[in-house]
Amino acid sequence: QVHLVESGGGLVQAGDSLRLSCAASGRTFSSKFMGWTRQAPGMEREFVAAIDWNNGDTWSANTVKGRFTISRDNTKMTLYLQMNSLKPEDTAVYYCGAGGGPRSFDYWGQGTQVTVSS
Repeated sequence: QVHLVESGGGLVQAGDSLRLSCAASGRTFSSKFMGWTRQAPGMEREFVAAIDWNNGDTWSANTVKGRFTISRDNTKMTLYLQMNSLKPEDTAVYYCGAGGGPRSFDYWGQGTQVTVSS
């Protein structure tokens, strides 16, 4: 089992920045990839970004490229999502995931709310 705990969400204005964190514990060695997805009210969950925990390769959705940056700290077993130039359409619950592929997660955190006001 991999246990994931997100933090860092909040209410910000359009154009502001936020950094989400996801602390991982448990059998983390079993999950090569970690990433972020988000779900807005009434919408399906969508992929945001992912990272290969070992070599640092990253993937991002077109909607966030150039604004969001995913990174990890191996020593702290923590995943980050730096979100800049936030837009109202970025409002969603953001979930941290871990699994065997960049878009295939087996474990999920509880989610953290990000609200961007216009």
